[in-house]
Amino acid sequence: MVLTALRGALGFLSRLPLGRTEDAWEAFRASPTAFPLAGYVVGALVALPLLVPAPVPTVALLFVAGVYAATGINHVDGVTDLGDAAAVHGGPSERRDVMTDTVVGTGGALAVALVVLGLGTAGAALAGLPARAALVVVTAEVGAKLGMATLVCLGSAPHEGLGSALTANADARSLVPAAVVALPAVALTWPRLAPGAAALTAAVLASLAVFAWARTNLGGVSGDVLGATNEVARVAALHAGVVAWTRF
Repeated sequence: MVLTALRGALGFLSRLPLGRTEDAWEAFRASPTAFPLAGYVVGALVALPLLVPAPVPTVALLFVAGVYAATGINHVDGVTDLGDAAAVHGGPSERRDVMTDTVVGTGGALAVALVVLGLGTAGAALAGLPARAALVVVTAEVGAKLGMATLVCLGSAPHEGLGSALTANADARSLVPAAVVALPAVALTWPRLAPGAAALTAAVLASLAVFAWARTNLGGVSGDVLGATNEVARVAALHAGVVAWTRF
């Protein structure tokens, strides 16, 4: 069951050619723990470009490209939609209406630009650190996936869709095993635990911030909110990990 759920999570959260069956999807929907489990695998993939012996700007570019080669751009669509919704003056209904518009507004463009800039600068910073600092990337990815699991377990969807498909099968108790699975990611930076702890903590805090904003301004957790959470939490975790690595 766990392996089937993990395959389903990887099929949903990455471009790996697996987990695209109905059984895998249903197992994933029933197990929020699969989110951080998948984070270990995805994190290992996206950390690889940081090991390329190339100038820092080149490694940073490869890192950004590697993130989206491994994970796809579906979650970025959530960043775009939430950015456009944030620029709207109105209630949850008006903001959700803007999110269904296929035209990208200024808010969405700015939000995506900030996420990509955050990834690139984090990649450049990590490229200038010892090779083992790349393990911060794995911790950040686990943290981002734990953030998504947090929203799935604590939130509810404002309408039918991907958000409701995931939140309907989870509750606050489901978050406990997901957190237990994610905690070992802190030790990936051993013997320096500060970078791992900072990355995981920042990811969760960023996710809770998105959750609070979405609950107030959108009425709950949708697929776009989950996607944006993944991207925002990853950037927050990477930068927190870099700061902890260089300052502590």
